[in-house]
Parts: sequence; C-alpha cells; structure tokens
Amino acid sequence: MKLTDEQTRRVIPYIIEATGLRNSPVSNTVGLLQEGATVPFIARYRKEQTGELDEVQIRTIEEQLAYFSELEERKVTILRSIEEQGKLTPELRAQIESSRQKTGIEDLYLPYKPKRRTKATIARERGLAPLADIMAAQELRTGTCEEAAHSFVDPDRELPDAAAALEGAGHILAERLSDSADARSFVRRLTHEQGVMNSRVSTAGKGQVTKFEMYYDFQEQLKTIPSHRMLAMRRGEKEEVLVLSIIAPVEQLLAGLKSRLIVRESIFSPLLEKVAEDAYKRLIAPSIEVELRMESKDRADEAAIQVFARNLRDLLLAPPAGGKRVLGIDPGFRTGSKLAAVDPTGRFLEHVTIYPHIGEGRVPQARQDLLQMVRTHEIEMVAVGNGTAGREMEFFVKETLAECGLELPVVSVSEAGASIYSASEIAREEFPDLDLTVRGAVSIARRLQDPLGELVKVDPKSIGVGQYQHDVNQAMLKRSLDGVVESCVNYVGVDLNTASWALLSYVSGVGPALAKAITRYRDENGTFPSRKGLLKVPRFGAKVFEQAAGFLRIRDSRQPLDNTAVHPERYQLVESMAADIGVSVVQLVVDPAMVERIDLKRYVTGSVGLPTLKDIIEELKKPGRDPRSRFQAASFREDIREIKDLQEGMILQGVVTNVTAFGAFVDIGVHQDGLVHISHLANRYVKDPGGVVKAGQLVNVKVLSADSGRKRISLSIKEAEQGSER
Repeated sequence: MKLTDEQTRRVIPYIIEATGLRNSPVSNTVGLLQEGATVPFIARYRKEQTGELDEVQIRTIEEQLAYFSELEERKVTILRSIEEQGKLTPELRAQIESSRQKTGIEDLYLPYKPKRRTKATIARERGLAPLADIMAAQELRTGTCEEAAHSFVDPDRELPDAAAALEGAGHILAERLSDSADARSFVRRLTHEQGVMNSRVSTAGKGQVTKFEMYYDFQEQLKTIPSHRMLAMRRGEKEEVLVLSIIAPVEQLLAGLKSRLIVRESIFSPLLEKVAEDAYKRLIAPSIEVELRMESKDRADEAAIQVFARNLRDLLLAPPAGGKRVLGIDPGFRTGSKLAAVDPTGRFLEHVTIYPHIGEGRVPQARQDLLQMVRTHEIEMVAVGNGTAGREMEFFVKETLAECGLELPVVSVSEAGASIYSASEIAREEFPDLDLTVRGAVSIARRLQDPLGELVKVDPKSIGVGQYQHDVNQAMLKRSLDGVVESCVNYVGVDLNTASWALLSYVSGVGPALAKAITRYRDENGTFPSRKGLLKVPRFGAKVFEQAAGFLRIRDSRQPLDNTAVHPERYQLVESMAADIGVSVVQLVVDPAMVERIDLKRYVTGSVGLPTLKDIIEELKKPGRDPRSRFQAASFREDIREIKDLQEGMILQGVVTNVTAFGAFVDIGVHQDGLVHISHLANRYVKDPGGVVKAGQLVNVKVLSADSGRKRISLSIKEAEQGSER
C-alpha cells in the first residue's frame, strides 16, 4: 500500500518512536522507499539523505513502514464499517486513528464487528437488553434480582422465569465486558507478564520415547521462553505428542474484571461477579490465549528467522576460491561418482562417472579416468561433495594424485541443496542434456569457485542452516531470506557479462523477469561493452538503471569505473577529480597513489557530501576487488572418517555448518555434524552463539563424546583452545 501524504505524516512519528532514529533520516528513507528505491541502493548511494544509516537500520524502517501501512489500510476498513452502521463518533474515530497497534484497533472494532449468533444475540432477540442495562446501572439497592427481572418473564420468548431472564441479561453483559478494549488489554497484558507456558505429554504420547521427552512435564514463563524451546513444543503439539496451554493468574484477572464491571454495591453485585467469571472463562480467556500463543510463536519465528538469516549471510559470503579450473565430484557408492570439469568462469567442460568404491576390479579404471580429467583440463583444484561416500572419495582422490606426484588442493564442499538445484528450472535451462547427478557435480565445482554465485540458485531453506525453518511463518521467512540474498549479492557486486539470470535477479531493482531479459540480450548481442549498454535491454529503463548500475561490474569496459562500485551518476565527478590533479581516470584507477592527492573538501556540494566522496575514494583505491575474505580450506584428519573412529579428547579441525540459539554444529568429516553446546563455545559467558562463531568458519574442536548408535557427537571449542594453550 502506498501511503497518502497525510498517512505518511502520521506514521513517521510512529517509526521514529519504534526505531529510536532521528526524524530527518527516517523521513528521507521513507520517501525513498515510497519512490521504489531498494535497501542496498539507499544504503550505498544515498548516505547524505539517510544520515549514513546502514542496511539493518533501513530494513527496520522498511519493516515498520510495511506494518504501519497495513495498519492504516485496516483503519480505513474499520472506520468505513463502523460508519456504515451509523455508530462512528468523533471520539471513536480519534481513538482508532491514533492507535499504533493492530490489536488495539481490533479491540476497538470488536463491539461493532459482525458476529455469529451468540448467547448474547439470542438474549437481545428475547428483549433482555433493557434488563442488562438496569443491571449494568447498579442503582437498585433494595429488593431482589428476581423482582427486578419479573416483568421480563415471557414463556412465549422462552423466558419461563426470572432466573432465565437474569441469565440471558448476564450473557449480554458478559459479551459487553468481553468486547471492552480496556478489559481485553488488561487481560492480555497481565497474562503475558505473569502467564506460564505449560506443556504436558498427550494421551497418545504417554509411554513413548520421543525427542520431546523434556517437554512431557514442562513449564516456562511465557514472556521469556526462548525461541528454540517454543518452536520445539509447538512441533511436539503438531505431532500430537504434547498438549500446550497457558496458565494465567486467574485470581488477579478476575479481580480486575470484577472491579471494571461492579462500580458500586447493588442487589446485582453477586450476580455481576458471576457474569465477570463467565465473561473471562467463556469469552475472554480462550480468545486471549489464542492471541498470546500466536504472539509467542511470532516472537519465536522472528528469533529463529534472525538466526537463519545470519547463518545464510555467513554462508553466502564465504570466501571464494576464485577463477580456478575445478573438478567437481558428486560422490556415490553403487551408482558411482560423477566427475565434472569446469573452466575458471564456471563453464562446463566434460564429465565422466567412476566406480572406485564397489570392487577392487574397478579401481584402476577409476584412477585412470580421474587422472585423465585432471590432466586434460589442467585442473587446479578438486571439490568433493560432503555427502554419501564423500570422505571415501576425498581419500581416494588424494591417494591417486599423490601416487602421480600431483599436488592439488582437494576440498570438501557442502552438498546441501545441490540435489534441489539439479532438478530445478535453472539447472534444466543451463544443462538440458545433462543427468541430474552430473548437474550436481557441476554445482559442487562452482560452489568452490564462488559460493554466492551458485547458492543463489537454490531455495535458501534447502541450504540447511536454519532452525525449525519449516515451522516458522513461511512468508516472513522468505521475505527475510530474500533480503539477505539481495544484500549479499549487492555487497559483493555482479559481473554483468558472466552472471546467471538467477544471480542477476537479486541485483538492486532488477528481479527475475528483467534478469532473464538481460541474459537473452547478452546471448543474442554478445557481452555488454559498458554499463550504459543496459539501457538497450527491453524494459530496462532509467529508474532501474539508477537502482542497479552501481552493483554491476564490467571488467573490460572502456570506462574503467564500470568495474567499480562508483555509480554512473558520479562519473563526471571522478573525471573532474582526475583533471584537477592532471591525470586521466584510467591513471587514477591504475595507480592508487594518485588518489591520495585528491582534496575531498573541494567536491562537497549540496547533493554530494563527505560520506559519498569517501566511498568513491575507497573504490578508486581497490577497483574490482572482491570484499570477501581470502579462501582457506578445512583439513580433515585422514584417519577419521566415521563416528567410530572418534576418541574422547581428540583435537580436530572442522567447519561450522550451522549456528543456533543453543550452540553450533561442526562438520569434522565423519558424515555427522557434532554439536558444540553454547557453554563450550568460549571461556566466557556467551549469550549469543552468533557473536562467537559463524557458518563456514574453520575451528578447532575437542571431542567430548561420540555415540555412533545414536549418531551424537559432543564437541568443545573452549577445551580445544585450552589444550592448544597448554
């Protein structure tokens, strides 16, 4: 929803309050987002307008803007509905328009919201609303309730006696109390603050040994329960092993509701106490429990998605091996191992299948085929998938190469998601004539060359770095992960003339349809000679060019700035800088020492400030340089291939594969990741494992225990460090 100017003015203070950011940066950022600018573009090229907000802050503003946009849209619907009923007062309009929470406006709308036929509806149909009003007024202090209700007795209306009339009137009052925004807010707040999430084993689960045993009799404060425990319990409930409920402070809640309903002593006071109890137990509590359970799940989802997003970012930004000739191997036993050679740009060259693990008779041929591939294509690195037969293949390759005196790096590469890619539309387009498993070998080779370029072709959920990723809100997860991929792709930059459409689709402002149009144009017309050539692509207009151009690289362009992150809108500025010190732009890019002669203050204007000028200078000092770290391969011990080979106390090198709220999983080359519990990550208190380790990081670990039967390995980074110190 694009907000009106009035709505925009109304929501900006809300966003400022929610984010704690200053007015001007928030207002400018909201304006840019409303105009269609992307987060990477705003963060990189509009620093003067945003006050140098980073991507995280800008995405937070974007999320808040989306929330308040939905809120404003809902307000319009609610106001229209109440107005059509003829019940919209100036006071109610003001309350709704000033509300900042979705729950708040829904509470205000509840009395006017169309309802199914309830006990209160039936009571009103029987003419008991006036009796409910008499009871609510609480002005009668003499007589009895039955006497007050006598005139409403009517057998024809199914009100045979005063008791039936009082019961019906009580239902009306119970619904009014339930519809009260104040009452619901009170119950919601107190239940959230003092409520306890209660988990019990279900009837079906009794006597069963499951992974949910710790939750068979479990309680934890609702407001502090960690994400992974909340999601685990919900999964147990979904699998019908657990029964969950919220234990609320009922006595305090009832006391609060009674005080809201009973404003003075009257003959109806005892009856109104029962009405308050009925309203809570029958109407308010079930509704609020559903709300709070959903809120707790949303919080758990958000925390889990943050962990997933951080892991994904670390994995996507893993150091690339770069432009090497690579032999990718998708290992297997019975079906053989698929070998695929690719050139330094990732172009597929040749494939062969070998069978080194199913009989000694086939080993010589397997060695011959492997060596022929290595020699024919002048292979510089070998990438071995870490799945089934991965360690066996790694050992076979190293042994074969060593026997011939060939010293090539043999690197274990994660296969996570490779099978998903192999069967995908992208893989079919790239290799229509190749078998799925051969496509997988090509992908493994390319993952070593450039993890980012290859992993963007796979659904992030299939990469295996999440925590309960199938249980969280899928729309929220997709939005977050797409944002991570977009951020990583634009941070690194994309080679316009070699990138796949999948990679191009994440470039700021592009998207899948335009990415395919770019690759089609490239196939038909050859490589792009300059960034300006993009404007010849159908539907690639000036606005898209503004958003995308700075993130696209052309290595051999006649314009040297096309291979930098300097935006085309600043080329003229750089040309002025070069002219002022008496050199060409080419000389400026080739010789970083020239850059030191530029006096930035001379170029500050109303639209270009020091933040942008400093970015330009940094790019001129390192044109075309990859911002990712230098590649370093893990070294697994040759004699450790299975869990049974592990012994307590061993110090091994491994690769962090997944970071969770309770620790980190590490691949040590035995087909089963080991867990480093949060308490064993460092020699200090660790609140957030992500602050200590990250996915893809090489670490030394000490084996604490290894259970091959249960496939559980316990590791310690802390004790490995202590061992090395000794």
